[in-house]
Amino acid sequence: MTKTTTTASAPVLGVRALNRATLARQLLLRRAPLPAGAAVEHLVGLQAQNVRPPYYALAARLDGFAPERLSELMAAREVVRIVTLRSTVHTHTAEDCLTLRPLVQGARERELGQFRKGLDGVDLDRLTALVRELVEAEPRTMTQLRAALGARWPDADPQALGVAARCLLPLVQVTPRGLWDRSGQVALTTAEHWLGRPAAPSPREGDTAALEATVLRYLAAFGPASVRDTQTWAGLTRLRPVFERLRPRLVTFRDDGGTELFDLPDAPRPDPDTPAPPRFLPEYDNLLLSHAERARVVPAPYRGRNARGNQAHRTLLVDGFLAGLWKPEGDTLVIEPFGRLTRDQRRDVTAEAERMLAALHPGASYGIRFGTVAGG
Repeated sequence: MTKTTTTASAPVLGVRALNRATLARQLLLRRAPLPAGAAVEHLVGLQAQNVRPPYYALAARLDGFAPERLSELMAAREVVRIVTLRSTVHTHTAEDCLTLRPLVQGARERELGQFRKGLDGVDLDRLTALVRELVEAEPRTMTQLRAALGARWPDADPQALGVAARCLLPLVQVTPRGLWDRSGQVALTTAEHWLGRPAAPSPREGDTAALEATVLRYLAAFGPASVRDTQTWAGLTRLRPVFERLRPRLVTFRDDGGTELFDLPDAPRPDPDTPAPPRFLPEYDNLLLSHAERARVVPAPYRGRNARGNQAHRTLLVDGFLAGLWKPEGDTLVIEPFGRLTRDQRRDVTAEAERMLAALHPGASYGIRFGTVAGG
């Protein structure tokens, strides 16, 4: 039987079925009684360009979460902030930091092609050694690194030198950066130095075990998913051969457009009519960024409305789908739905807002206001 025939005969998962399956994997259908570190591991990290999003992401997903739990893990160096997937800052467990960053190291190095002119005449091996020496002597800000590198290569572009440092070495943001209500400026050192142990070696060509393990973890947290979905999440290309090797261990489906989807045989795929409570998600939440086809979360009329340019907005889910935005304004949480909410929906959204505020800001007094329906 050919692959085309197999795909054509695979069961179809509609948008709501995919939505409920993904929400279940993302711990958004029902809050999980997990420790913060276990949740960060299961989710294969939390996107974290800003400090607070990982805390809001876990508050939406975990039963009894308090922000101190994540701060404690970060202070103990059990989780770290580092550039990994899609060349963006993620909060990862220490173990994932030391294994995922080598997995995407080749992609990070290929980024330097965009800065080739600014690095003309720069010995990248020497730059790598110098940056390691500097940041392992003491954590450095990117401004300090650019200045030191600029003194060594005065004709190079300072921005390109900073990008080279970030791409060539696994640089973690040291605490207090990332701590709840105590965050400082970004200062960097190497992951190995901060965590006190070496990183895994970067996979050699033909060594696929690490890639296969990562694909299986992605499906556990984001599936069912296509090859393109996985590539979008990881920021990697040419993953089709990895899926073909894994095919005997997976089950396959189709989406409404006929795209082949892969999944773990025993992963949860709830009934499409399973209730999905409202959830308040932070900007850059991976739920909205980790698939090439995002209709499972973002209805077609609202496509593109959760971000403007490179700036993502805080998002509201109602019935499992993107339904509006939210923002703090002083001591008030402002909720801006895209469409009209029913009386029951407004009640449930208000209750969820109160729960989130109580979890993240215990003892504080906040108002909740529904703003004008957000425009396009």
